[in-house]
Amino acid sequence: MIIDTHCHIQFNAYKDDMADVVERCKDKNMILNAVGSQIDTSRRAVEVAEKYDFIYATVGLHPVHLFSTHVDEGEVIFKTREEKFDYNAYKELALDPKTIAIGECGLELYHLPENVDRAGVLALQEEAFLEQYRLALECNIPLVIHVRDAHPEMIALLKKLSNPIKGVVHCYTGTWEHAQEYLALGLNIGFTGVITFPPKKTNPQPQIDLLEVVEKCPLEKILVETDSPYLAPQAYRGERCEPWMTEEVVKKIAEIKGMSEREIEDITEKNARKLFTKII
Repeated sequence: MIIDTHCHIQFNAYKDDMADVVERCKDKNMILNAVGSQIDTSRRAVEVAEKYDFIYATVGLHPVHLFSTHVDEGEVIFKTREEKFDYNAYKELALDPKTIAIGECGLELYHLPENVDRAGVLALQEEAFLEQYRLALECNIPLVIHVRDAHPEMIALLKKLSNPIKGVVHCYTGTWEHAQEYLALGLNIGFTGVITFPPKKTNPQPQIDLLEVVEKCPLEKILVETDSPYLAPQAYRGERCEPWMTEEVVKKIAEIKGMSEREIEDITEKNARKLFTKII
């Protein structure tokens, strides 16, 4: 069984055909984790999870939604909504039986508003992350961590925490050096369709570094995900990503590890169930 540990099936990208997409995932005998990015999408994640027995929810505030900025990722363009983390509102969602984690939360220094004080933004994001960390501890569920252009800052923050942290660094695209730091802290590493992309001719090193992480990451710490509707694997590049495309991530990991796809499916399912203990 494949568990897509990070998708956004509740996002507007699926508003016209979510039922069809969900049915395709059901036909493939999958389990999905619908991840929120702010209060509205977190609430919708819980609603969808309550509707389908094989879908679960993660609720939290993405660091990019702590301020207003323009986001252009090519495959999606939007303006973020400034939101302050409301502990009680998120706690209500976190206590739902189908909520399995808090997130995605973390640090984002890639999408910053123009003429913004970087140190001020980082301080705001760290404060929101620590509140979500506190909520995860209170509810005894793991964290789904987002990090972009901020690995040194994220690692330094995690090392300051007084309690051990359970969670996953999702959509990992960093180096083996940073991955080792996360692994030493007990975290899992989540891989998306990005690992299937060819190296860029103008700058191949990031992809070379990422595949090194896939090769060296301990099997018991690997999770698979899509981050759909974003980051469709190379076989479907240019299309809207759907959770069932996680199979391409499994295929690539199997190729790199010299194992069968079934073996990787079984291992990553076991890893997901071990981390997200509320999955039935």
